[in-house]
Amino acid sequence: MSKMSKAPVYYAMAQAHFSPIAFEKYASQFHDAVRAKFPSRKELTIRRLELAARAGVSADAKINDSVLWLMTASNSRSGLVLNDSTLTFHTTSYDTKSPFISELLDALEALHLVAKLDHISRLGMRYLDAVIPEAGRTVSDYLVDSVRGVNFSANRTQSLSESIFETQCGPIVESGTLVSRVYQLQSALGYPPDLLPVMELAPAPRFSSTEKVAHAIIDTDHFVEDIMAIDFPQIRAQVESLHKACSDVFGALTTPYAKDCWK
Repeated sequence: MSKMSKAPVYYAMAQAHFSPIAFEKYASQFHDAVRAKFPSRKELTIRRLELAARAGVSADAKINDSVLWLMTASNSRSGLVLNDSTLTFHTTSYDTKSPFISELLDALEALHLVAKLDHISRLGMRYLDAVIPEAGRTVSDYLVDSVRGVNFSANRTQSLSESIFETQCGPIVESGTLVSRVYQLQSALGYPPDLLPVMELAPAPRFSSTEKVAHAIIDTDHFVEDIMAIDFPQIRAQVESLHKACSDVFGALTTPYAKDCWK
């Protein structure tokens, strides 16, 4: 799919998982390497309640804290998130796939130089697209029938359509998993709950309204998992193959009218 001048993507992230490192030891060196693009650095502690169930015994509740480093651009529109086993590049100013993928790989290469990563265990990317109807239009004009949900006499306030696909990828890992969700909401444009702990980026101006409107969010998450050697040309090719399926499913979800509006 060619570049859209009014693309509806309002948030995008690309992520790599690796064997755990003592990232507190490397965080400062890593930030020095990426400081020109991401000068701001902030430490964030995420607290989670985890339940561990054992046969015949009531579940044990434990509170686990995880520390993240958030490294953010001066305009607060893009940044890196680092912990002991994950590096993420995320942005609210997505342009095209090439610079987007390059940001993750440049940061991953910088981390490898200081931490000597053994391998990559997971690569993924995720896109959020906002379907906000123009005046006189509804969400139904933008989405194909199969994801619109059920309608009857009651006033629907929310719906969710979810599909999971096994995809063909490459060149390192040949099989991927793509999760496609379409939310329909009556609210201000927001983010799925799992993103909120690190969602400190500023939105693009055209997606910054806090007005409650009928809209949809297309949430596309595509990833591969396996042992992947540190070979950056091959890793780039693998991430580019992830992008292709994301683009294909976006095209399958949206109507010709929607594509014409966003082209």
